[in-house]
Amino acid sequence: MMDPRYNSQNIPLCDLCQTAALQSHCELCHVNLCLLCVGKHLSDSSKRHHVVPYKLKTSTPKYPKCPNHNQKHCELYCEKCDIPVCSTCISSGKHKRHDLSDIVQLLRLKINDLQESLKELEKDICPKYEEIKLHLKSEKVNLEKHYKQLTTAVTKQGEDWHREINIIVNKQKSEIDEMKTKHVAALHKHEKEIERIAFDVKQSILDLRKILETNDVSLTSAYKSRNAEFRRLPPKVNVTLPSFSPHQIKTEQLHQMFGSLSALSITTEEHGYTMKTPEAVSCPPVKPLLDEPELITTINTDYGQMCSVTMLSDEEIWTCGKENIMKLFNLQGELLKSIQTKSGKIPCDIAVTRSGNLVYTDSDRRTVNRVKNEHIKKVIKLQGWRPYHVCSTSSGDLLVTMDSDEDKQSKVVRYSGSTEKQTIQFDSEGKPLYSSGYFKYMCENRNLDICVADCEAQAVVVVNQAGTPRFKYTGHPSTTKEEEFYPHGITTDSQSQILIADYYNKSVHIIDPDGQFLRFIDNCDLEHPWSLCVDTRDNLFVAENMSCKVKKIKYV
Repeated sequence: MMDPRYNSQNIPLCDLCQTAALQSHCELCHVNLCLLCVGKHLSDSSKRHHVVPYKLKTSTPKYPKCPNHNQKHCELYCEKCDIPVCSTCISSGKHKRHDLSDIVQLLRLKINDLQESLKELEKDICPKYEEIKLHLKSEKVNLEKHYKQLTTAVTKQGEDWHREINIIVNKQKSEIDEMKTKHVAALHKHEKEIERIAFDVKQSILDLRKILETNDVSLTSAYKSRNAEFRRLPPKVNVTLPSFSPHQIKTEQLHQMFGSLSALSITTEEHGYTMKTPEAVSCPPVKPLLDEPELITTINTDYGQMCSVTMLSDEEIWTCGKENIMKLFNLQGELLKSIQTKSGKIPCDIAVTRSGNLVYTDSDRRTVNRVKNEHIKKVIKLQGWRPYHVCSTSSGDLLVTMDSDEDKQSKVVRYSGSTEKQTIQFDSEGKPLYSSGYFKYMCENRNLDICVADCEAQAVVVVNQAGTPRFKYTGHPSTTKEEEFYPHGITTDSQSQILIADYYNKSVHIIDPDGQFLRFIDNCDLEHPWSLCVDTRDNLFVAENMSCKVKKIKYV
């Protein structure tokens, strides 16, 4: 719709009559006037109007109309009420003793601020954003180039390995051929010697028969027996056949030898973005174990008895104890959140999934439950079995230990959602892998081995991803360890080292991925360590069963 102050020829009209073309302007009231309306406007003697030709009007801000009194303009501004006011508003008494400012002066200050803001936006802020945009475009261009170089580096490393492996294979095949040639030559030489002697034996037989048939005295007297020679059989040729002993390929070590990518790091700076792209492929540094592990911090959980601890992030831990409450703490010991179990029963164990959701087992209700946005949902319901301990795998599956009601058998079951994917229960001879007790904490190692701390069996049982037994660890003899080995909590770090809580010996065992003992953590005033977990920096968190404390320990 066309503004009524403009006619069809786009000529600005008088603000009062809105019919005639404007020619003048009142700088006091900030209204545009035609010739006829100038006299009417000047007839208001309550103000000292200042009417000038429209072309000569100044850029002084226009007084706004009062929202409460339509015929009035607001000449002042109430600082306390933060609104413009007219003379009628002031005379009403509503703004008595309020600080009042000249609205024109105030608007001029505001306009100055706006001009400064505009200047800063145009000359400083906007160019910086344009600079950031150009920087990001450049980063995107370099991104393709850099990642292509990374791919080329990995491909070249693979080709170098294939070439070296082919050299090794061809060399060993040549050695095999050479050994075979020598073996065949030795047997052939021996065979020729045997054939020669056998021929002489047969010839002697023929000569003797001829002499005996002819009964010739001269032949009989001239014959020289070679039986003594033939009785001395030639020595047997004994050749030990060569064998090939392939070295076991350890996936984790193979990855370390091949090389690794550094982590992608994206950081922000004050005036733009800096993206740190991965460096060239290189072998990661091995983290050595500290000679003396260090206690970093202690968190009091206020449980009556502590059961489990698991990482939500490097700064937050979920815990549970002999209560129906699961608690989330930060590393300063502040309680961030509490979740009560749906059934009101005590949770046996807790874990955090890859998506950051908490899961817990309820052996009384035979369920495994997921907590998402503080809402609890049953994901697994068992019949004839009771779930106890749970861990989340790198693939997003859940591993659950459980005992049967009738024959007290134990097993580990892998679930994808609520679907059972794998059962680990017996070895190749059909013997049970685990004892019938329910204390079986577990973890998945970085090489995808499944490690179960079987307290009643006094052993850690490790199987590969397919469920085939790899080794069993039953502790390590030491003069400082007088109690029997009772493993409870178990976890693994970035180097696939396995850490085991030894309850009665008040220590943590560290073994390598093949079950070889590395060291104890037996300082840090550990008391009845029960549950373990590590963060992404390989800091160890130990939940103490009786003191109900969680201790953060640096050991690498």
